[in-house]
Amino acid sequence: MVGEKVEQFQGKGTDLNALQSHIEEYLKSDGFTIQTSPQSAQGVVIQAKKGGFLRGVVDADRAMTIMISGNPNDFTVRIGVGKWLEHLAVAAIETLLISDLFLVVDVAESAWNIEIEDKLVKDVKSFIG
Repeated sequence: MVGEKVEQFQGKGTDLNALQSHIEEYLKSDGFTIQTSPQSAQGVVIQAKKGGFLRGVVDADRAMTIMISGNPNDFTVRIGVGKWLEHLAVAAIETLLISDLFLVVDVAESAWNIEIEDKLVKDVKSFIG
């Protein structure tokens, strides 16, 4: 079983809105459909899913889920698999935090997820500097 990947960044002075936009564009350029929760004091959630051959590997209602929380000098990026939430664009992040935002996945999903997560984490670290 595999959970989420958590990256903590301190003292970087990163524009979190720019980071969010960068992640969204990165995922779109890789063929993902994305949706984003409204920004709040607790952060933002981005979900991305990909159709096609991945439907056989990853359940159709699952999505890569990224949560950015904190402030420009002390923030966390969490990446994992979560349930695709149909109305994420109108959901308050406070509600999402008490739900199962990240799911534990089995081996079939984990190979795909780890590869995508690793690429995304590398890109995020490059963007942040």
